[in-house]
Amino acid sequence: MNYRPYQKIERRRSRQIHVGRVPVGGDAPISVQTMTNTLTSDAAATIAQIRLSEIAGVDIVRVSCPDVESTAALAEIVREVNVPIVADIHFHYKRAIEAAQAGAACLRINPGNIGSADRVREVVKAAKDHNCSIRIGVNAGSLERHLLEKYGEPNPDALVESALEHAKILQDHDFHEFKISVKASDVFLAVAAYTQLAEVCDHPLHIGITEAGGKRAGTVKSAIGLGNLLWAGIGDTLRVSLSAEPAEEVHVGWDILKSLGIRHRGVKIISCPSCARQGFDVIRTVAALEERLAHIETPVTLSIIGCVVNGPGEALMTDLGVTGGGNGRHMVYAAGRQDHTIEGVSMIDHIVEQVERKVAAIKAEPSPVLETV
Repeated sequence: MNYRPYQKIERRRSRQIHVGRVPVGGDAPISVQTMTNTLTSDAAATIAQIRLSEIAGVDIVRVSCPDVESTAALAEIVREVNVPIVADIHFHYKRAIEAAQAGAACLRINPGNIGSADRVREVVKAAKDHNCSIRIGVNAGSLERHLLEKYGEPNPDALVESALEHAKILQDHDFHEFKISVKASDVFLAVAAYTQLAEVCDHPLHIGITEAGGKRAGTVKSAIGLGNLLWAGIGDTLRVSLSAEPAEEVHVGWDILKSLGIRHRGVKIISCPSCARQGFDVIRTVAALEERLAHIETPVTLSIIGCVVNGPGEALMTDLGVTGGGNGRHMVYAAGRQDHTIEGVSMIDHIVEQVERKVAAIKAEPSPVLETV
């Protein structure tokens, strides 16, 4: 689909860091992250879950490291997967050091919660020695006592002050490879905190609505919160936090980015909600296509419209399209033009074949030749 000038989003300018081989911030694409829910000490289960997220298109995966058994398993996990791993650390500075030594690409810590200045210094040294970046993870549910006493409750000022205090600790140790998150489960609080933080620093920001809820409610809540931030140009990497499997978080993250025209991956289906005019079962067709086309990574747009009211117009803006017709035959569009008709009984197989042909044609296109001076 061709996006018009009024749809262009201007990204906030931020410094760029790296989480392993993935650049974060600057002009790098907004990356999609998730977190495993297996026991990290069970390396096989954790690796299997990460691989499912890789198929879904994840860029970065976080794993919790609450004990020595988890950091002991981390080296095998890092070795067996294809995406950078963030080690989630709370309070135990030795776990952070062990995770860095095991090959974690990033440490998720709050420096102020690690302990003494000596312990912070040791963690920063380990991060430098092993080329780890750090994510400062501020959360409205676990703000420092002095900030709660100062502000009375979690609010944007408290979250931002916490983030900047932790950032200063790292900067005072001459460490600058870090990103920041200021998450809250309340959409208004999270958006306000991120907006305020974005105005006072150039650190890359990891955005998310924490503890958003189950698959349906959490998806809606995350889309509202993250959509507001991304539309305002705020956010360099994101996680959709759902009480659902990690791969589902990845799917929703990508759908949010695709809806805003920020990143494109896989088949984007534009479909009608269906009504009495439909010439075929739109709901069943779309569900089947989402499942059968989930393996495709190449960006392709596909319109599935049940009748001729909006079908031809939507087909003008998609690579491929189908509009329901009478007598069990439906019109197939290619590049916005009527191409051929297909019988309803074989429609799903036919659409899958058409999409796969389109993907093959895109992949066969020669890469643009850059002129040299």
